Amino acid sequence: MTDQHSSYPNGHLLVDSEWLEEHRGGPDLILLDARANNYEISHIPGAYWLNVKALKEPVQKSIVPKEQVQQLLEGFGITNESTIVIYDEGNNVLATRAFYVLEYYGLRDQLKLLNGGFAAWTAEGYEVSSDQPSPRRESSISLNANPLLITSKEELQAGLQNVILLDTRNILEYTGEDQRNNRRGGRIPGAIHKEWRDALQETDERGVTRFKDNSTLEREFAEAGLQRERIIIPYCQTNQRGAHTYFVLRLLGYPDIRPYEGSWEEWGNDEFTEIELVGRS
Repeated sequence: MTDQHSSYPNGHLLVDSEWLEEHRGGPDLILLDARANNYEISHIPGAYWLNVKALKEPVQKSIVPKEQVQQLLEGFGITNESTIVIYDEGNNVLATRAFYVLEYYGLRDQLKLLNGGFAAWTAEGYEVSSDQPSPRRESSISLNANPLLITSKEELQAGLQNVILLDTRNILEYTGEDQRNNRRGGRIPGAIHKEWRDALQETDERGVTRFKDNSTLEREFAEAGLQRERIIIPYCQTNQRGAHTYFVLRLLGYPDIRPYEGSWEEWGNDEFTEIELVGRS
């Protein structure tokens, strides 16, 4: 990896286009395109398309069972020895959702994100392709869910100790002014706010959005009220933006991050959960 990511405590989780160009095509590297659209038009050569929506069980508002994830990954040729690079358009909100689900199922430290995503790859002049690689069926993988990487509504209601609830939605959702399509708006009582997109730099003149540098992220999360010795529980509407913050905190080396998978889609639509409305000055 190039030096630009070495300042992050877990810089091995992030790669740039130069690194990917050097390593793609290696026998143990699998490339996943997590974009919602345009894969069939052009993508990084050799990438498989990952439907990120397929990782969420919509009725139960939970991660899909491991058997479904296992079947999906084996179709890409992924094993327990694979290195997996994931990318999306560039803000990485889809790639980080995939990252979180796969880490939850045990692929910790096998996963990397492409900083700047497909926008960075194309802006830097690297090759693209419309050819779709053939599914692989000869591989096998063993997955095991890690209960210490997830939080449930019931656990929150029971009163977890030593936790910081981190609301990663936009400020209007956090205050309750934007209720979206939920029964109620507001926040989970005691949650602090740090919008997920605050971890990203301004989009540059070539349309590329990358993560902020380590020192800036460290300072901004500390200013928001995060503490490394506490359990951090990010949430949003469906734990897509929360998963983005999960990745950023992993990159920064936070030791205990347990997203609330049900997020506001569950909490805000349950008439028996407590909520707070936050006034803005």
